[in-house]
Order: sequence, then structure tokens, then C-alpha cells
Amino acid sequence: MQIQVNTGSNIHGGASLAERVESTLSSTLDRFGEQLTRLEVHLTDLNADKGGPDDKQCVLEARISGQPPVAVTHRAATVEEAYTGAADAMANLLDSRFGRLHHTKGGESIRHLRVE
Repeated sequence: MQIQVNTGSNIHGGASLAERVESTLSSTLDRFGEQLTRLEVHLTDLNADKGGPDDKQCVLEARISGQPPVAVTHRAATVEEAYTGAADAMANLLDSRFGRLHHTKGGESIRHLRVE
């Protein structure tokens, strides 16, 4: 799984920020590694230098092999909270999506139950 980190002009951190983002995403989304081809992370500061509550935003887009891409957005007070929240939201979305793919409607048939 390839991880690409993009930052806005007002987000500072360089290579160390990219390493922290990649580490968090890898640990949170590792169980989906076979289905994901690429993750794109977009970190922005919505209010630039003005500050304000929940002005850091992370848009996380996952490229799933054989399916259209999915994306989540998370806003928080800090960059770390933004990408951590986006990673958790993506894990929930992928759990839901892959759970539905492998779930059969109705579960077990009563015809296969043992009669005692």
C-alpha cells in the first residue's frame, strides 16, 4: 500500500510529519493492506494564520483495487488529531464496505439446522 502525503502551504512539518502520518495510517489500516493500492492524504489549515477551533482538516482518499475510490474528511484543532480522526473514520468506512461484500443476506438457512 502506497501512502502519499500532501500538505497545504500553512502546514509545516516536512519529512517528520509525513513519517508520523504514514506510521499512523499503516497501523490503523494495516488489516486492509491487500485491498488498498494507495492512500492519499491532504492536510490543510482552513483559517491559515487566523487560528480558530477545528481549523485543521485532513481529507483521506483510499484507492481500492477493483472498486471506485472512497474518501473521508476530518476536522480538528491540531494536525495530528485531524489525520488520526480521518484514519479512524476510514477504518470504519472500510469495515462497513468490506463487511457488506462478504456478508450474505439472512445468514444461515434453517434448512441446515439440526433437528434434535
